[in-house]
Amino acid sequence: MKWVPSLQGIYGCLSADPSEWSARVVTPNMQKSYLKLVRQAIKTLRHPRLRHRPWWRTLSRPLFNRNLWIPCRDSVASGLAIGLFFSVMLIPFQTLPTALITLRVRGNVPFAMAATWISNPFTTPAILFGQFRLGQWMRDTLAVPMPDFLTSVHFHASGVGTLNAASFILGMITSGVLLALCAYPVVHLFSAILPHLLPIRSLRSRNTRHTPPETKSNVS
Repeated sequence: MKWVPSLQGIYGCLSADPSEWSARVVTPNMQKSYLKLVRQAIKTLRHPRLRHRPWWRTLSRPLFNRNLWIPCRDSVASGLAIGLFFSVMLIPFQTLPTALITLRVRGNVPFAMAATWISNPFTTPAILFGQFRLGQWMRDTLAVPMPDFLTSVHFHASGVGTLNAASFILGMITSGVLLALCAYPVVHLFSAILPHLLPIRSLRSRNTRHTPPETKSNVS
């Protein structure tokens, strides 16, 4: 029963705290767009088939840490890297492992889950074909070895054709790692150019970091 107050706290820290957003010169449209990402992420994480399961509540408990939802440079970079990696993985329910890993590394959950939407029914055929071609090129040009049991396996992908399992898996993992690595320089460059929109750390963390420790007065 802890879901409702915790979610209200997340929305409150994003929409009702003027000091958190006004210091960044964030326009109402930008705040509205980010809140839309937050609502979509929470809607997915609180799916009716998951939210009543004890094991899912335990795994997703760090969701209620407000700092995970306030965008800053390092959290956005980590979340975007994880989301981009899983966006090109041929696995079902990409958003679930993306959210869990992002929570554990204290990355930005909305950006991570939004990045997985890169793969969709319109882009998946092109992604699959590109991964296969990348893996085939690495095997032919760079002579990257692959297990024998994979080189003899072929499967049919709708809208793409017949693919070799070894070439596809090699290209899939390589493309995921490359996309994840690209997230860090892109986010850091954006933060360097527009620090008022994406600071190094959230205002809440900076206030906590610079708050002097309380001193105890001696009572005579």
